[in-house]
Amino acid sequence: MELTKTKYKQTEVGLIPEDWNIVNIGSQCQIFGRIGFRGYTVNDIVKEDQGAITLSPSNIVNGQLNLTKLTYLSWFKYEESPEIKIFDGDILLVKTGSTYGKTALVKNLKQKATLNPQVIVLKKTKCNNIFLGYLMAYPIVKNQIESSVVGGAIPTLSQEQVSRFIIPLPPTLLEQKAIATALSDVDELISNLDQLITKKKAIKQGAMQQLLTPDENWVKTSLIELAENKKNQFDDGDWIESEHIISQGVRLIQTGNIGVGVFKYKENKKYISDESFNKLNCKEVLKGDLLICRLAEPAGRACVMPNIGEDKVVTSVDVSIFRGNPLMVNREFLSQIFTTNGWFQKVIEKVGGTTHKRISRGALGKISIEVPIIEEQLRISLVLTDMDKEIEQLESKKAKYQDIKQGMMQELLAGKTRLV
Repeated sequence: MELTKTKYKQTEVGLIPEDWNIVNIGSQCQIFGRIGFRGYTVNDIVKEDQGAITLSPSNIVNGQLNLTKLTYLSWFKYEESPEIKIFDGDILLVKTGSTYGKTALVKNLKQKATLNPQVIVLKKTKCNNIFLGYLMAYPIVKNQIESSVVGGAIPTLSQEQVSRFIIPLPPTLLEQKAIATALSDVDELISNLDQLITKKKAIKQGAMQQLLTPDENWVKTSLIELAENKKNQFDDGDWIESEHIISQGVRLIQTGNIGVGVFKYKENKKYISDESFNKLNCKEVLKGDLLICRLAEPAGRACVMPNIGEDKVVTSVDVSIFRGNPLMVNREFLSQIFTTNGWFQKVIEKVGGTTHKRISRGALGKISIEVPIIEEQLRISLVLTDMDKEIEQLESKKAKYQDIKQGMMQELLAGKTRLV
């Protein structure tokens, strides 16, 4: 990759290279949508083998088509509007509804497809279609969408508005393709990691099904029993009100930090002062404690407290702290149990409240669970935790690639870095 020095000019979309042009999207492609009188009703919806896919906003996820849930439209309605038949290379844009502005570049479409009335398509591009697809998801276009959409009950964007949007355009198809290829390569890496993560999660689910299914040697117990009815082994966090929260001091772990089997790091960290810690007689959360969130959604989710590099940590009253007798129970094992559907179903049956759904610590502590002897708990938790660590590493790698892609888009789509 050879980088060249470039002179820049100020335009309506910011600084771009002197030899780049500002053009309207409508000058580079044709834009089609489902014409009103060619709309359809529920009577036109058919079974899978009786029609074509009709793509809706729900099929557009993270810039790609997601064909997990599909609706099919009769062949008659499909043929009625040939201009919105969808093919690889087309660019989709949600023009109306709460998710207006979502885009996707169509790739590897194996089935015949058409459009839902909420989606429009950009076809027959003069510029590189993949380059334009990336631009449609970039702030240069996103900002124009936000300033143009008509509000009200149903936000709406017209095809005419889209055609008037302006974009920066490299002077040659060669440069457009070079940019598109560089971004596509990163997207492929991200996609491959996604597939690997999905595969690893499926393998872990299978392992959980096998390892966490009780046999005749497992015993029925509860959190209260495993804590030997000792409050210092199973207790709630503290009543920490908003007036106690400051920007530094004793770290406060909140319900949002507790995921399903994983501690969730948040940028917006909360703290209380040492004075508040002493005044409220707070309980300190220790590395290795099992934190169980009593507040939905979902109530009953739990994670083992990691080392987060803080000297002192507390948590809120809607979080229960479980330690238990280490000769009887392994907290990592319980954390795995508390990710299962069977556990959440038991919790749901005990949840109360109207505005804020929660389960009391007393009810939580009495829920029946089954556990094997401690040696088997340790063996099971080791296997499943190793799987979690592998998945976490892959997800971290994916996040890094996503950051790299964002940086590349900022450099390449505005011509800050030239590839030819």
